[in-house]
Amino acid sequence: MYKLLIVDDEPQILEGMKRTLDWSEYGFHQIETSETRQDAIAKSVELLPDIAIFDVCIGTDLGYEIIHQLNELRLPTKYIIMSGYSEFEYAQAAIRCGVKDYLLKPVDRSKLQKVIEKIIVEDLNGTLDGIHRNDLSTDPILGIPYEELSKLTNRILLMVKAEYAQNITLKSVAECFRMNSTYLGQLFLKETRMKFSEYLMAYRMRCAKERILATNEKIASIAHDVGYPNLNYFYTHFQGYYGLSPSDLRKKG
Repeated sequence: MYKLLIVDDEPQILEGMKRTLDWSEYGFHQIETSETRQDAIAKSVELLPDIAIFDVCIGTDLGYEIIHQLNELRLPTKYIIMSGYSEFEYAQAAIRCGVKDYLLKPVDRSKLQKVIEKIIVEDLNGTLDGIHRNDLSTDPILGIPYEELSKLTNRILLMVKAEYAQNITLKSVAECFRMNSTYLGQLFLKETRMKFSEYLMAYRMRCAKERILATNEKIASIAHDVGYPNLNYFYTHFQGYYGLSPSDLRKKG
C-alpha cells in the first residue's frame, strides 16, 4: 500500500496525472494533491508519501526548493519533478535535491510508468508481480491497437478522452468534424463494434473506478468530474456496468 502526492498549481494537470496511470494497480491506494507550497509541505508531513511528483513551478515557488525544504525534515519520500522547461539549470537543481527523475510536460505515460516501476523496485523494496502493464499502444476500452484503427476513429477516441467530463455527444463530435452524426455513428460502430454512447459510458466508468479505488474523494464529486451531474444516473450506470455500487467497490478495493 503506497501513498502518492502530486503537486501542481494547475487543477487540470493534477486531474490528468491522477488518470495517467492505473495507480491502484501499482499499490497506490491513497493519492493526495496540492496546489500551493504551504499545502504541499503540510500534506507531505501528514501523509509521508512514498512518492511525490512536483511541478517545477508552484505559483511563484520552485518545486525543487520545496523539495529541498522537505529533505531537511528527512521524510522517506522519493521525488519526481515534471516541467515544461527543458533548461539544464532546472534539471541540475533537481538532481542536487536527490530527485529520482526529471520529466518534461506533457508527461509521457510510458516514461512515467518506467520511473514509478524503478522506484517501487529499487527504493521501496516492492515487486511488480501481478501487475498488468497497460499497453499504451492499445485502446483500454476496445482492446484494439490504435494503429489498426482509422485516423477518423482515433480522432474520435482522442476527443472522448479529452472531453469526457463535459457534455460530449455524437452530435457535438460530428459538428466538430463537419459530418452527419448518423453517418459518423455508423462508421464508429462498424470499426469498433461499439456505439459511440457505449464507448463514452465505458470510458467514464473506467475513469470513475480508478478514482474510487485510488482516492478518498466523495462519490458525488467523482461522478460530476467524469461527466455525470446527475448522481442517481451515475449510480444506475455504475451498478449496471460493474455489478456493484461505487461504495461497495471502494470497500472491496
